[in-house]
This record gives sequence, structure tokens and C-alpha cells, in this order.
Amino acid sequence: MTTILEVNGLHKTFGSHAALKGTSFRVSAGEIISVLGPSGCGKSTLLQLIAGLQQPDSGEIRLRGEVVSSASKLVAPEKRGINMVFQDYALWPHMSLFDNVAYGLKRRKASAGDIRKKVGELLALLRLEGLQDRLPAQLSGGQQQRVAIARALATEPDLLLLDEPLSNLDMRLRVEMRTEMAYLFRKLGTTVFHVTHDPEEAFAMADRLVIMRGGAIDQIDTPEACYGLPATKSAASLLGAANRMAGSFEATAFGATIRAGESSLRGTVPGEAWSGSERGDAVALFRPEAALWREDSWQDSWQADSVSVLGSCSVTSEETAAGEEVAAPPGASGYSGNSGTSGTSGIQAAGTHSVANHILVEVVHSSFEGSRWRVLGETRAGEKLTFFHETALAIGSRGYLEIESSHVYIYSEKEER
Repeated sequence: MTTILEVNGLHKTFGSHAALKGTSFRVSAGEIISVLGPSGCGKSTLLQLIAGLQQPDSGEIRLRGEVVSSASKLVAPEKRGINMVFQDYALWPHMSLFDNVAYGLKRRKASAGDIRKKVGELLALLRLEGLQDRLPAQLSGGQQQRVAIARALATEPDLLLLDEPLSNLDMRLRVEMRTEMAYLFRKLGTTVFHVTHDPEEAFAMADRLVIMRGGAIDQIDTPEACYGLPATKSAASLLGAANRMAGSFEATAFGATIRAGESSLRGTVPGEAWSGSERGDAVALFRPEAALWREDSWQDSWQADSVSVLGSCSVTSEETAAGEEVAAPPGASGYSGNSGTSGTSGIQAAGTHSVANHILVEVVHSSFEGSRWRVLGETRAGEKLTFFHETALAIGSRGYLEIESSHVYIYSEKEER
């Protein structure tokens, strides 16, 4: 597949601040790339460098194989074969909708017939027919956004840059427009480089995500892969893993384990998120939607320290009066089978890779979010964990959260950069 954009070892500093630290990646023809990251991560600087609005300190940018930016070369923005849609749309206020869309074509001295044909096609695609004589001030926010996109597409650029294009729209319009844009760009085969701080917007549009932090790239992969296994602690937090439990990491026969307060969690260590040390300070992250509320089915289970499910077995670790930890045997209050299968306490069932974690919590708050309730639970150690439930849960309700180990991500507490 043809490479449209190639970024190699890009560095950019502003005074003592390093905005980009050796950034490299490629974008293929027809691909939609969404750059996702918090404020200050370097995504806007990267966009400006690609647009030709800034010059790198080192490294280079190639468009269709030609160097357009380096420390010694800077091709003007209008000569790069790219167009850009800004946050505020940047429409000419004194020009009609038609003239705004036709602006680039007129500068290229296209014929009147070609201009009418191209503008007409774009207005039809973007549902702007009948509005061609209106000024921008006479259009809604969503209509202005469509005009800006139509203007950017009119000259058929090699690369379309989108600078947080939906940030000025209300929630309903944002959802509507991101779906429309993704459909339109794929229909036209447009190569898109899109910058946003909104994960849902990035998921809805991108073929691949570029997740940035501190001037460097944390992860490049499909939205599904990034969501399923975030490469870093920051990426996991950005992609919704809001529940956090800090503790001590151990590599055991059953996989990665973190002892967090009075809870023991089994989880997944993404990629090189852990240096390989068998022990150390760590943090476990998981999403509210990964935690399932279960009514308290153990007698006096609020006195239990932790619950783990290994394969088909559920084991509760309890503390005796003498201070010793013991495992409740099958059939006792601390044991329950899964899906009618059986297993041996503390031993993962043969061929079984799933491990469920149980964390005892008490409900301290619930808030309604339309189709579900967001619930805040508190562990015995005082840790606050968020989860969702289809109905309201009474304050003081006690139960446990069940989280599959594949949905618990374990990282070193100290993250470089």
C-alpha cells in the first residue's frame, strides 16, 4: 500500500520544553489515523509540523516520499498537497456557503463548470443542498462543520488534517458528525490525520490510533487492540480504566498478581509494561464496565480479606483468630462453582486460562445515567471503585465486584517520561 505520510525521528523543543521526542510513524493511502492524548502530550505540535506551520529541530517529514520538513528544509503549507479543518472551522464570514467551498478550486483556476459540479457533489454528500447562498453566520454549528469539511475536500488533497474538529459542537452533534465523517472519508478514500483528546471520537473514526504522552508515542495499533490491551498505565487511564488499586506485584505460577491492600488481584501485564522484576510496587487498573456486581452470597464474607476465582473454582482467603490465612474448602461458605463445573481449590483447571477476581465492596453512592446507574463502592481498606448496574443499589449494600483477569491491567507504579 502506498505510503502518504512518513514521520522519522521528529524532535521539537520550545525553550526548555521538549514537545516531541523522536516521533516516528507512517500513514498509508486511505487510512484514517487518530492521534489521541491529553493536553500537552505533543499532538498539536505534531499536527502543526505536518501542516508546515512549524519547523522541526531534527528528524524529517515526507509526503508521498518527498521531504517537506526537516531542520534545513520547510516546504510552504500551500505547496504540500494537504488541507486542514480547524477547531473553529475558519470559514470566510463574508462569503456564501458556495463560495467558501469553491475557494480552493477558484485559486487553482478551475473552470466554472467544474467548480459547480464539484461543489454540487460535495453539498449533496454533506447534506447541504439548498443552503449554498447562506453566509456562515446563518448556519448551525453542525452545518458550519460540514462546510469546512467540504471546502477541505474540494481540492482532493493527498492528506486531510483535522484539528479537534468536533470540540465546538454539543454532544448530540459530536456523535452524529463523527459517524458522518468516518463514513464520508472511507467512501471517498481520503487519507486523514485526526487529532483529538476524546477516546470515543477516536474509536469511531480511526483505522489506527496513535496514543501520545509527554512528547512521545505510547502505542500505535487498531482501536480494538489499544482498548483491549493498553500498552502503558497512561494509555489505560486515557481509554477508560478509571479504577486504580496500588500494591505489590508478584509473578506467580498462575500469572501476574498484585496485592492491593486487603485484596489480591490477578491480571495481565501488557507488553513491556513490567521490566521483568518478580516483585515491586505496581498498580492495577480496570474499567467500571469490566466490574460485575454480585450480591453477597457468603456468610460473613465482609470479614473475608479477599476472594479469587481460579479457573472454575472460587476461593475465599480468610483470617483465623490466630491471624493465619486459610482457604475455605469446597462446599464451605467461601467456595462456589462456576457454570456447574468443578475444580480443585487453588489450582487452575486444566486448559483454563480465565481467572476471575472478586473484590468485596460496600455501596456508598449511586447516580443515574439514563440507561444505567454509576455506582461507587468502597473496599474494607477504604479504596473507592466505580462500576455500573442496571438498577439503583441502596447505600450500604454489600457484595462483591467480579472482574476477569484479562480486564485487569498491571503496570509498574513508576512510569518513565
